[in-house]
Amino acid sequence: MSRLMMMLFSMISTTLMGIGIVVALVTGYDTLQPILIAAALGFVLALPATWIIGRQIEKQTSA
Repeated sequence: MSRLMMMLFSMISTTLMGIGIVVALVTGYDTLQPILIAAALGFVLALPATWIIGRQIEKQTSA
């Protein structure tokens, strides 16, 4: 993973994890397990999102 993708992952993962936690709390799940599941799901979804966004940025800057 390039440095660009590592930097993107740090921002994308925290954003998606935060969105997941907010959605879990708004929908009424206020115990630990749903919050951790939402955070883990955001972390996992950040991997392909980072890869796709990083490739697009590298493709546009190399041309």
